[in-house]
Amino acid sequence: MEREKFETLVVRAIENLPPEFRSKLENVDVVVDDWPTPGQLKKLKLRHPSQLLGLYEGVPQIKRDRGYGMVLPDKISIFQKPVEAQCRSDGEVEVKIAEVVRHEIAHHFGTDEKTLRKIEGEK
Repeated sequence: MEREKFETLVVRAIENLPPEFRSKLENVDVVVDDWPTPGQLKKLKLRHPSQLLGLYEGVPQIKRDRGYGMVLPDKISIFQKPVEAQCRSDGEVEVKIAEVVRHEIAHHFGTDEKTLRKIEGEK
């Protein structure tokens, strides 16, 4: 899939978030990269780049206090090639992007990985 179309699907996934979440996305940039970097994989103790579909890097909103300010934006990366590798059609890519965006935004709001896996029905 062309990068521009993939990025459009990411924007659509953000726009389709419930307004109560979308309106509270503060100090966060969402970017599309082909693959995670070796440093991102190492930090998560992953061996293969196809294992990582998205990544939140920053200070979750629930951990921000009065001293939080004048900091670089948090970053949510959506990794195009691993997402595409898990999908057989453009429709599946769109659904997967929406899942990954919701998952990473949940981290932005402070939900940990264990809780998210439970919510998502994974073990």
